[in-house]
Amino acid sequence: MTTSQFELLIIDPLDLKFPFELKKSITSSFELINKTDNHVAFKVKTTNPRKYTVRPNSGVVLPRSRFNVTVMMQPQTELPPDMQCKDKFLVQSAITNPGSTPKDINPDMFNKSVGNHVEECKLKVIYVSPPRKPSPVPEDSEEGTSPTASETDLQEQSEPQDNSTKARDLILRLMEERDSIIRKNVKLNRELELLRNGRQERRTGVPLLYILLVGLLGILLGYVVRNV
Repeated sequence: MTTSQFELLIIDPLDLKFPFELKKSITSSFELINKTDNHVAFKVKTTNPRKYTVRPNSGVVLPRSRFNVTVMMQPQTELPPDMQCKDKFLVQSAITNPGSTPKDINPDMFNKSVGNHVEECKLKVIYVSPPRKPSPVPEDSEEGTSPTASETDLQEQSEPQDNSTKARDLILRLMEERDSIIRKNVKLNRELELLRNGRQERRTGVPLLYILLVGLLGILLGYVVRNV
């Protein structure tokens, strides 16, 4: 922050910054710091007195003390070109008698032509952009509310839970398919075993029938021979 230090008063800051907004009164301030043992009178002037109100525009700063001055800019109806301002303020200061009050201040105290020691400091006016307003609440959100921490946690955890459910369902489905394949395999093995057993019975049945026929023929031949 830029300051100005003379023999009588320190002025802080030297730039009066106004967050410019149309149709609104805007205030800024600066501080007068007296580090001397004298009573110092001051007076504030401006190049555009209709535009600004200074409170107070004159006074006395006591020894080893501080004094705050507030400047209010009247509501403006037009934006300044390029946000630039040529207005200036002049702070005059001079030593006054101990016990002096603002009522004792007169223009002659700041008249250099009569031999008074007067210090002068110029202050510039700077317009700055006002702070941005927060964005409105989205339409899809609840009016005047925002998601709490617990709701956020739940939203973040929902995706892992869905993935876990999908994985579990997939495992169950694969297990069912596996059991079905096992059952079909067992059934096929049984059918194959039956087929194998049937083939063996057919293979062993032909010789047995042949033996029975041969035996029966032998018996018949023996019977015939005995009867003849």
